[in-house]
Amino acid sequence: MVEWPVVGHQWAVELLQNSIQHTTLRHAYLFVGAAQLGKSTLARSFAQSLLCAEAVTERPCGNCRSCRLLRAGSHPDFSLLPPTDRDGQPDRINGLHRSEQAADIIRQALLHPMEARYKVFLIQDAHRANASFANKLLKTLEEPPAHVIICLTAQDRSILLPTIVSRCQLLEMRPLADQTIEDALREQWGAPPGQAAVLARLANGRLGWAVEQLHEPEPLAERNQQLAQLQELSRSDRVARLAFAQKLAGARNQNRLSSLLTLWTGWWRDVMLAQSGCLEQCANVDLLDTLADTARTFRPADVQSYLRTLRRIEGYLQHTVNTGLALDVLLLQMPRPRV
Repeated sequence: MVEWPVVGHQWAVELLQNSIQHTTLRHAYLFVGAAQLGKSTLARSFAQSLLCAEAVTERPCGNCRSCRLLRAGSHPDFSLLPPTDRDGQPDRINGLHRSEQAADIIRQALLHPMEARYKVFLIQDAHRANASFANKLLKTLEEPPAHVIICLTAQDRSILLPTIVSRCQLLEMRPLADQTIEDALREQWGAPPGQAAVLARLANGRLGWAVEQLHEPEPLAERNQQLAQLQELSRSDRVARLAFAQKLAGARNQNRLSSLLTLWTGWWRDVMLAQSGCLEQCANVDLLDTLADTARTFRPADVQSYLRTLRRIEGYLQHTVNTGLALDVLLLQMPRPRV
């Protein structure tokens, strides 16, 4: 038997393992948490344990035909619906429009499994689903066949239909500790100690983000560029700020925008910590000198006010709002250096 390839989240792993072991499975599970927190990794591990042909406990064997097929992404009883851009690019996966996929799930759910005891569906970023998709999915959740288990991931359950949330076993996943991420980067991904420490502090509990950075040709290069751009924007006039807001809105890339705002939030939080004399608590540990200079440049009240604005705008962008208008407000309210 093999352990689930999940770093941290032990309480969630044990809950799911106990459900398998004691046959107290629910027909639907909702994994909620920030992007790159490990939601899909946990859900896939759960699916592997359910579909494993040789498992005699709550752990998969890792060697049977079922485990091999799942690793290869070709298990006939496992269906993955990857996320789509909320703005609709693309809104068609494997030849099916997003709303057509919901109808396909309904059809597939009625069929008996081909090899395993269950048919497992993993729907990623369900919070981006349109109303048509959500309402069709609800039909399957309301009257699920006994052999069907649906796993959904979402960043915020408040965006989902309450009727969908109420029909799922909810697992609210929390950010991992810095030390947990640092140890995993060194031991499982071979990251140098110094780099592992920096990435762990910057990850905000998101192991997936830290691992992604390791695979970049120049780790943290884009982050450094974006922070330099942020410093320039804070010293720019209204015209330049609005032009940047329009550029962001025109890109129509929700993932990139979300990552950028997370970076900005982390930076201004560090500035606030530096202003409070807590420089050692900052996440951007490789830029402490720059943080100290920035902390002296801006008024603490302005930084604190802007952090509240950032959190509010991030919440708005999760819902149906005018993205361009929200970004205009965000850029115009960015603090300016002391005169």
